[in-house]
Amino acid sequence: MPKESSHRVVVIVDAGSNPFEIGVATELFGLRRPELDVPWYDLALCTPTPSIEMHLGFFTLSGVGGLTEVDTADTVIVPNRPDPEAPVDPAVLDAVRRAAARGARLVSFCTGAFTLAAAGVLDGRRATTHWRWAGLFEQMFPAIDLQPDVLFVADDNVYTAAGSAAALDLGLHLIRTDHGAEIANAVSRRLVFTAHREGGQRQFIDQPVPTIPDTSLAPLLAWARSQLANPLTVTDLADQAAVSPATLHRRFQSELGTTPLAWLTTERVALACRLLERGTPGLDRVARQSGLGTATNLRIQLKRTTGLTPTTYRHRFALTP
Repeated sequence: MPKESSHRVVVIVDAGSNPFEIGVATELFGLRRPELDVPWYDLALCTPTPSIEMHLGFFTLSGVGGLTEVDTADTVIVPNRPDPEAPVDPAVLDAVRRAAARGARLVSFCTGAFTLAAAGVLDGRRATTHWRWAGLFEQMFPAIDLQPDVLFVADDNVYTAAGSAAALDLGLHLIRTDHGAEIANAVSRRLVFTAHREGGQRQFIDQPVPTIPDTSLAPLLAWARSQLANPLTVTDLADQAAVSPATLHRRFQSELGTTPLAWLTTERVALACRLLERGTPGLDRVARQSGLGTATNLRIQLKRTTGLTPTTYRHRFALTP
């Protein structure tokens, strides 16, 4: 039997909402996952009117709750905007403001950042949206610190994701925050999706999708993941790939939107999280096995990534009592 849900997620669906983002929220937070043996989410959809026609009239949603559902949500996912310049339903904005006032976690996918901005909850914060609408967003909301080329941004209790696919990245990040890396990885495997892409990774806005995807880094990444406990350097990675360090940097920036060293650190922190969750004893041992070297560096990197100390992280996300 699945454990009782302890976190209520409410998705606001408005006129013209994109079904993809709603599907992402349903897949991540709405499916029962008894195999994970953790209290999963309680998902609800709500609409400002009894019946809502969604994107291009392909779907009509009815039979769900009204906006009062938002008043009991721990996490509120706001509607994306089919036309970012169109005014947002005032009732939706009021519901978002009420949620913000009582400290609920606020989340937007793609153009949903326009909804949060119109509600005034992004003023003075960092945020992101789809690169296509970045210029318009900056014009409409100059008081917001837009990060135009990243996958997602977390600013206190407000989270914004860039494009539609980045909604998956942000959703998995929220699951990782709530339940730890091991659970998030299990969900990503069910989705057949990348377990962890940093929010700061670029949106790849400058290059088209190639006809044949460039997977030249895949063997190197697989090898590096098997060697994380060793003192790898950028030169070691370049030698393994049989390229110069400069060429390796260019490939990492082109294909992953990050540097080799930053990628290594991210992978090592993710491994350290898994070791802590599995009960590996001793911070020095966890640091050595994850390649972070020392307990001091483990504390610094884990705090930077998760906001938690190793001890707090272990206590919160340990898979065994």
